[in-house]
Amino acid sequence: MSYDFTFDIKRVRFDEHYRPAESTRTTTNFANLARGERCQENLRNALTMIGNRFNTLAHWDNPKGDRYAVELEIITGELSVAAEGTTFPAIEMLKTTIIDRHLDKRIEGMTGNNFSSYVRDYDFSVWLSEHNKERSEFGIPEGFGDLHGKLFKRFVDSEAYRSVASKAPVICLSVSSNKVYRQTENRHPVLGVEYVNDTSSLTDFYFAKMGLQVRYFMPPHSVAPLAFYFSGDLLADYSDLELISAISTMETFQKIYRPEIYNANSAAGKVYQPHLTHQDYSLTRIEYDREERSQLAVEQGKFAERYFIEPFRHVLERWSADVAL
Repeated sequence: MSYDFTFDIKRVRFDEHYRPAESTRTTTNFANLARGERCQENLRNALTMIGNRFNTLAHWDNPKGDRYAVELEIITGELSVAAEGTTFPAIEMLKTTIIDRHLDKRIEGMTGNNFSSYVRDYDFSVWLSEHNKERSEFGIPEGFGDLHGKLFKRFVDSEAYRSVASKAPVICLSVSSNKVYRQTENRHPVLGVEYVNDTSSLTDFYFAKMGLQVRYFMPPHSVAPLAFYFSGDLLADYSDLELISAISTMETFQKIYRPEIYNANSAAGKVYQPHLTHQDYSLTRIEYDREERSQLAVEQGKFAERYFIEPFRHVLERWSADVAL
């Protein structure tokens, strides 16, 4: 009996009329914006911020700052367990498409950007939490992140992923408030000034099992570096417009969700430690409930445990044992 996993793709346009599907994680950045009485206004304002930021960065041959628009799609990788005849919404990412109004042309942008996974919720909010409940010192359970890393690699290598993206994904996250970042002399015309830190975070460890490494850049006119997780060569494998599509999309989300860091009123210095307790920042006009989001992560981790991890534990263990990271 085959226990191989395959993926199918679901694509949903992310615009001001977007409404989350029932299978979408409610902690997902874009799903949070599409809730409440002001959801359409939230979405419209966020998309406007993305478009404005894109044109600010793509300033060449763009004197009026209106040459480009950005379209977003939510890409869901639905996992099928061959022997069981069932599917599970394993991975969600954002795909960008750049509209060049001057040339009347559609250009493929970055795929990845935001990253959502029920299994990651389970790993961090259920498994890791249970592992450390009675411990005096924080520890990581053996095999932590292995299954998730293998599923992610299988998805990126699948025909399903290649049907929607020609390049490997780049995932863009906030920097960690537990780390100190130091500015280097390296400058990139789009990504900006590079930062480094001395120690890896748990997120770095977890994403490394997905085959991804990390670099930190603070783009022009930004106030804090972003963490870019990628495989291959971030600077050589992607065009300037592709990089700008990731920056404009994810910096907008971070301004909404992490205003203390990304909408601060002063820029990061040569030595920088971000703080969510920082008070000198501005709010966007977009509503967001961060406390509710953290509570939902636990609920969704338990959802993954109930409907995926436990029912298919024997299948997952057998498959994972036969697949190398």
